[in-house]
Amino acid sequence: MEFDFYNTKKKANVNVFKSKSFDEIQDALFVFTISAVNEYEMPFINDATYEMFEVLSNKMFTTTVLSIYNRIHEEDKKHVKKSLLNAIKKRRKWSVVFRAELPLNGLSWFKVTSKRLVNKDGSTEFYGRITDITELKEQELKLKRTEQRFKVMMETSNAGIWDWDLRANRVYYSTQSLKILELKASDTPSTRDGWNKMVHPEDLEGYLSVLQNHLDNKTPSYESFQRVLTSNKEYKWIISKGMVIERDAAGRPLKVIGTHSDVSFQKEKELELKREMEVYKEKNNRLLNFSHIVSHNLNSHAGNFKVLLDLIDSEEGFDEKIETIKYLRAVSGDLSKTIEDLSQIVNIQNNAEINVEPLNVNSYLNRVLNIVNAYSDSSQMTVINNVSPEAVVRFNPAYLESVLQNLSTNAIKYANPAKPLIVEFDFFIENGKKVLTVKDNGLGIDLAKHGDLIFGMYKTFHKHEKANGLGLYITKNQIESMNGKITVDSTVGEGTTFKIVFKD
Repeated sequence: MEFDFYNTKKKANVNVFKSKSFDEIQDALFVFTISAVNEYEMPFINDATYEMFEVLSNKMFTTTVLSIYNRIHEEDKKHVKKSLLNAIKKRRKWSVVFRAELPLNGLSWFKVTSKRLVNKDGSTEFYGRITDITELKEQELKLKRTEQRFKVMMETSNAGIWDWDLRANRVYYSTQSLKILELKASDTPSTRDGWNKMVHPEDLEGYLSVLQNHLDNKTPSYESFQRVLTSNKEYKWIISKGMVIERDAAGRPLKVIGTHSDVSFQKEKELELKREMEVYKEKNNRLLNFSHIVSHNLNSHAGNFKVLLDLIDSEEGFDEKIETIKYLRAVSGDLSKTIEDLSQIVNIQNNAEINVEPLNVNSYLNRVLNIVNAYSDSSQMTVINNVSPEAVVRFNPAYLESVLQNLSTNAIKYANPAKPLIVEFDFFIENGKKVLTVKDNGLGIDLAKHGDLIFGMYKTFHKHEKANGLGLYITKNQIESMNGKITVDSTVGEGTTFKIVFKD
């Protein structure tokens, strides 16, 4: 027989290597045998098993299976035993996770994985390992608790979650997010461009600017208020918050996650408050302007009275006194007219219970045109009435007649003598509001010079014997008392257009 020294040496080296490898393995390695008559034996275990279950090696050898079994948590013993019996009965691999109570390390988690082998004598052998998964299990439980808390938080909050994958340009929305956005599945935008089309045009630029600053890493996160279009074709206010959670090596954003919250109620209240503040601001400005006018005009009249009275006292002749008294009467008449004008404005501004009715615009316009025709030769004036016979606005009857009369007579007063007068009336809907325009081809007004004064009290911009600068001031007050708005567009030499935007 020839002796193979090389193979013999190789086998010896392999055995040494295996032995050292077993000693270095941190997992518990075992061979577990169950005889045909259900006798349990553990013919092999490695040294790591002793340390893992905190059992002395001599005790382990004397009690073997029982030493490990006694370490298993009471609530898991039944489960471990059942899993082993199922593996034997069903002739499959044995795998189970269980807890163990250790003297030093306390509650620990372990996992058994093994292969099954059935011998000729009917016994079953399991070759396997036991791995300490305590750290992994703790992380798993911690993650599970975090997910549960997150789930509870999301279920109890009004926020919806969205996730934007920039690489695929795909946006995903949670059920709550779609509910907040009031979107049907068929209307759900899956790309950024699709989302941008939902944002109100007036809010889009601001939203994109805030978002881009964050994507460029200029801000730690982004937050934006905007209106979005729902499946009902109506806009609602939301607050969108987000943060980049993943970037590539060059710092380019790869993934963004964020929330949507419905703030329609709060935003509408905010806008309502802002509108009310604007109204109060305008009223305060009018009140301040009015107080200046009252102060100036009354002081002027008072000064005139004093001068004339002093003059009467200084005059000796009766005839001279009579002549001065005539001037005094004229000043007294001017004062009465001023007080009457101021009283009219006060009544408009302080009338909290103004009668409002649905009024046919054409009916009032025709009535006013019949009146104002007396101001001008009708053959020299052309009226173009484009107002629909069905045009109706909710307004105070006296105010509507006054507004139409003031604007119509203004067109006649300031007609351009070099050309026939044309006055055109139009009525239409703009941005959901009813609008009336009165356009003429008269002298026009230099808005760059007089734009801020055009609706001021006692402001006139052309020489006219009947111009007192009160008509437009009263007109503006009447329209604003009805929660409407009036603006003017004018070019010198071409004409003027007044635009009334009604509340309804």
